[in-house]
Amino acid sequence: MGPGRQLSRMKSISPALHLALLVFLLGRACASVNDFGRCERVVKEWARTVQDTESKEDKHSLRDLLFFLHVPRTGGRTYFYCFLKKLYPADIECPRSYDKLRFDPSKEKCRLLVTHDDYSLLSKLPKERTSVVTILRNPIDRVFSAYEFSIEVAARFLIHPNLTSATRMAGRLRAKSKGVSTLDIWPWKYLVPWMREDLFARRDARKQSGSVRIKSKDPYQMEEMVMPLHKYLEDPIAQDIVHNGATFQITGLTNNSFFAEAHEVRHCVTKFRELGGHVLQVAKRRLTEMLYVGLTEEHRESATMFANVVGAQVISQLRGSNYVAENSTEIHGSSQKASSHSDDHSTADPDHQNMTDIASTSQGKGELSKDNMTVDRLIGVYESCISNLRKTQSTRRISSLKNVAPANFTKEARHNVDIAVLQKIESLNYLDVDLYKYAQEIFSQQHGRSTPKPSVTELNSGNDSPHGYMGWNVAYGCCSHWYLATLFLPVILLVSLVFYVNSRRRISKVKI
Repeated sequence: MGPGRQLSRMKSISPALHLALLVFLLGRACASVNDFGRCERVVKEWARTVQDTESKEDKHSLRDLLFFLHVPRTGGRTYFYCFLKKLYPADIECPRSYDKLRFDPSKEKCRLLVTHDDYSLLSKLPKERTSVVTILRNPIDRVFSAYEFSIEVAARFLIHPNLTSATRMAGRLRAKSKGVSTLDIWPWKYLVPWMREDLFARRDARKQSGSVRIKSKDPYQMEEMVMPLHKYLEDPIAQDIVHNGATFQITGLTNNSFFAEAHEVRHCVTKFRELGGHVLQVAKRRLTEMLYVGLTEEHRESATMFANVVGAQVISQLRGSNYVAENSTEIHGSSQKASSHSDDHSTADPDHQNMTDIASTSQGKGELSKDNMTVDRLIGVYESCISNLRKTQSTRRISSLKNVAPANFTKEARHNVDIAVLQKIESLNYLDVDLYKYAQEIFSQQHGRSTPKPSVTELNSGNDSPHGYMGWNVAYGCCSHWYLATLFLPVILLVSLVFYVNSRRRISKVKI
């Protein structure tokens, strides 16, 4: 076959290829529109169902059961040790708090539940007798902290010669221990093993290559030692668990949810950001109905408010119900006995210290008793307790990070992270950014420093994020710009196809 005939054949095939490509693109566009429509129906139906089942009763008086919904890396552990364990005798703390949990409140006198489980756990609790409290943190700082803590805990396993040895030893010790390991608790049961495997792989690579020169002085970019922050942010595991984690936890949509539809709703919201407003509206309403909402960044004021809003009511409630132990020794002694199933630290594997060590640092002598328990004394005990607890945590962190030196995470190092990375974190956590701003409004209102708290009907308003990530309209039935574009894309492709065919015909007539 001569060159001329080959060229002629290529020209004759070209229109067919163009037509096939257009049909393919048309199919993809239609599928995308259909997928968006399906997701929109799923998310809206979930939001409607949740709204219909939520209680309309007053949530601002302490009920029989206090559910502390602990968003990871917000400082909730200090509240658990330095407030709640000072107030509640161990015999009325819900069994297996902080466990892996699948909780069943079978204990009749169960009055306190502290856990990383999400809001869906409330479906297992007596809603009319339950008050919910939580703490939120600036989303950027929370993501940094989750990244650093994952590495810190995983690095403790580097005392083992290899990953297999570390995994087997941890499994054997956890099986023998009555305590609760970090590896049993959401989200660390996913994040720590992932990071542990990565750390061992990087250590093995360093051994194979011999001497290794660390190229970057930025601990968040030391890929020879740890997973770089930007890769962590983009990994599917972080996408599913870390990003917008506070919003998904408060709406009961984490991958640890009791709700059957949680995965599909979370997937749809992650895929189509336009649908996030429906989830955000539910999260805001939940915050509005909580007994207390604290802010990590406003530590002192949050602690004072917790003592006055929650602590005062607990003291009054327990006195009236005769639940307070006769003396502080009895309270703290029983707390220590229950500590093995009350928090995320045990001797089950090298990522923990003995639970009684932490408990002992948070306990003092003659602190609170039936006769001397007051809000002022509670605040004083808290301040002493948190000082000791922070020293213990700092010592463990320093010891752990020595295993990945020179990667050392500090506040100064965070301040030197490139602005593009910070913007990426904010963009990936667009729901949490908006929810945190709303939590700030609630916090200010609780202190009487701002206008009244927005009503539920005002929750659809946009957000004034400095980077412009929050400008969607969450009103039901409103179409986004993206949705309109995908809706008209098939029409545009059809018009282009007709135009193309007519053009080819005109060209053929001119040649003849």
